Amino acid sequence: MLKGPTGCGKSQFVEYMACKLGRPLIKVACNEDTNAADLLGRFIIKNNDTVWQDGPVVRAIKESAIIYFDEIAESREDVIVALHPLTDHRREVYLDKINKVVKASEKFMVVASFNPGYQSGLREMKPSTRQRFVTIAMDYLNEKNEAVLLSSLTGISSSEAQALVKLAKMIRTSENFDLSASVSTRLIIHTAMLMKAGISSRRAAHVSIAEALTDDRQIASALMDLIDLSL
Repeated sequence: MLKGPTGCGKSQFVEYMACKLGRPLIKVACNEDTNAADLLGRFIIKNNDTVWQDGPVVRAIKESAIIYFDEIAESREDVIVALHPLTDHRREVYLDKINKVVKASEKFMVVASFNPGYQSGLREMKPSTRQRFVTIAMDYLNEKNEAVLLSSLTGISSSEAQALVKLAKMIRTSENFDLSASVSTRLIIHTAMLMKAGISSRRAAHVSIAEALTDDRQIASALMDLIDLSL
């Protein structure tokens, strides 16, 4: 289980892990509309016949892949509970519609992520779910490493990268902005990519940071003022 703020690199970490391990990766973006059939499988009509179609979880089991549940806390509780047999000693799922048990090999792996600072309503994961995972807490990189990452990924200069990271840190630590989410590494990467494409640093930050973080015009204006002073 990976927990950390939005855009801190959880998904990229999983992609890198799958690449280093040489394992296929199947990703599931969880939301409140996700149901068990979306994950396990369902009957579909194909060539005028009714056939069973495996869901991503069953495909991952059969391929001994890594299944990654992005923002698992956004799923309905009954859906998460349906996966419990897969994440304990049983390592299996029961497909009630076809009366079949699918067992996972030792190579099969379940990875999930969530943002403890942002969940729909007051939804939290049950202790019985949390205790099935080894949990790694993630956060944004320190200024030095985040600037190096930004420069290497986008090609902007070191000084430009340092200025963007410093701006991001000021917004993250400020108590003056009422934001549901703060500046993620993802957002400053988007900003840097616009800068590399020829857009001015201030304009790039206005549209990639200020406008992305809030629809409140007063807060957006305050963010833009800070951007103009910083870049």
